[in-house]
Amino acid sequence: MGQIHLVRHGQASFGSANYDQLSTLGYEQSRLLGQWYASRKQTFHRVIVGGMERHQQTAEACLAELPKTLLPEGEWQHDPGFAEFDHHQVMLRHCPEFGDLAVFKQMMARHEQPQRALEHIFRAAVQRWMSGWHDDDYSETWPAFRRRTIAALERLDGEHSKQSTIVFTSGGVIATLMQHLLGLQDYQVMEMMWTLVNGSVTKLLQRPGEFGVSYLNNYAHLEWLGPPGTVTYR
Repeated sequence: MGQIHLVRHGQASFGSANYDQLSTLGYEQSRLLGQWYASRKQTFHRVIVGGMERHQQTAEACLAELPKTLLPEGEWQHDPGFAEFDHHQVMLRHCPEFGDLAVFKQMMARHEQPQRALEHIFRAAVQRWMSGWHDDDYSETWPAFRRRTIAALERLDGEHSKQSTIVFTSGGVIATLMQHLLGLQDYQVMEMMWTLVNGSVTKLLQRPGEFGVSYLNNYAHLEWLGPPGTVTYR
């Protein structure tokens, strides 16, 4: 039986000019994950990177902690099917103020609980995207995103189905794959996106033509190895 480790990238640089970069804490979360794998002598036969800069940075920081004997020879594979949906576009279509970061920060600062206010805006933005009522507003619709992520998972089937694969990806991809495997509703995907921890691991068990969930959103390595504040959600 094979294993597929779906890793959510470390904390990205929300609030900066380029979100698609790990923060200092994001790098540390990635290193801690690698140290955990190294302590378990976890072998990986295949490394897949989801095509975004934060995925690549997470992979590099994580796998640098593992001995080369635990990693496959040759180059890592890059599969844009594991890239995240365009959350910037999704937010912008619902909240045009998001297009000007300074204006958006001012808007958030007016709330007593900015993080809670941001969560409400994000939920509403994703709900608008998922509804299907405004598909012409998006470069990638929700059904198209689902098809893309499921197709990426299915590409992992075949000759490697009895080996261990690690995939560096994002929360929306992982939540959508959980919907596919567990039969969840759209609103549950939205709820799950908000609860997946940066640097967490979701492990799938794999047989030829079949995938099952072993565990979801495991971040015990961050609680074990990291100081307080290491666990983040965005």
